[in-house]
Amino acid sequence: MSDPYFFGYGSLVNTRTHNYPDPQPATLKGWRRAWVATPRFGVVLLTGVPAPDHKIDGLIAQVPDADWGALDAREAGYDRLAAHKDITHSHSAEPEIAVYAVNSDNFLERESHIILLSYLDVVIQGFNEVYGEDGVRRFFDTTDGWETPILNDREDPQYPRHQTLSDAERGLVDENLERLSAQVQERHEASLPPDF
Repeated sequence: MSDPYFFGYGSLVNTRTHNYPDPQPATLKGWRRAWVATPRFGVVLLTGVPAPDHKIDGLIAQVPDADWGALDAREAGYDRLAAHKDITHSHSAEPEIAVYAVNSDNFLERESHIILLSYLDVVIQGFNEVYGEDGVRRFFDTTDGWETPILNDREDPQYPRHQTLSDAERGLVDENLERLSAQVQERHEASLPPDF
């Protein structure tokens, strides 16, 4: 039996954050992305949500020997779901593919929750490398929840897998946030959860 794959649609698109083999572009149909708050974290997570007639770009990569332990730990707070029937890719075989998503029963109101800019930066760096500027724009346009405040933590990144971005990559993030009228707060302005 061949090794399974995962489909990543956020930070997993950035191969600087993992070393899973055979990464390649793929598309998941019937889904959109959304920023959601959960009881586990004081910041919002990027998740996939079922959405008929929609599709999102992402990346598939191999999980050698079906050893899901490390990836399940990285994606704590998400459920791992079978999704291979809804994913298009150019892989020569038809591997089993899973996607991680937050269970909608765990969604909270986003009040007092924030998006970490260091997290978003990692996601966009990955999308830019795989899909270019058009793909970055599609990411923003196929993601809901941009009314959630964004904490500018670039000087002191809170996201554990943060990466260094070029000026051009940061500009691409900022340009799209401005296009969507997203609210970016400096750390001293932000209303952070007590345990943040």
